[in-house]
Amino acid sequence: MKHTVTLTVTSLLSMLLLVFHLTENLVRGFEPGRLPTIGGALLLAVWLFGTLVLAEQRAGYVIMLLGALLGSVVPVAYLRGAGLAGGRIANSSGAFTWVWTLLALGVTATFSAVLSARGLWSLRRDQSR
Repeated sequence: MKHTVTLTVTSLLSMLLLVFHLTENLVRGFEPGRLPTIGGALLLAVWLFGTLVLAEQRAGYVIMLLGALLGSVVPVAYLRGAGLAGGRIANSSGAFTWVWTLLALGVTATFSAVLSARGLWSLRRDQSR
């Protein structure tokens, strides 16, 4: 399988998991659901554009790398303080799904970041030849 196809799939999967995470945060009341939520949707739209329209181009790799880095930081943000499953989420219904989504997001986004960096590196290497 080509690495660009793998990057596209993992990037799309990371976006889907991030949307699930944002939805759960809104439903659980962790986020107020105001105007900044639209900013998150716009960031996802740019990430989607970079993944589908700008694939195999420098700008696409950069957008996917930045989106993947953002996605991989989300679980880390929840590891602070009471921990990933601590605080308000620990004894609520759906805690398993919430934690699973965060962990899966971290894995797929980190993998996407590595593949994006590799794609950028291969573009640089091809230009030097």
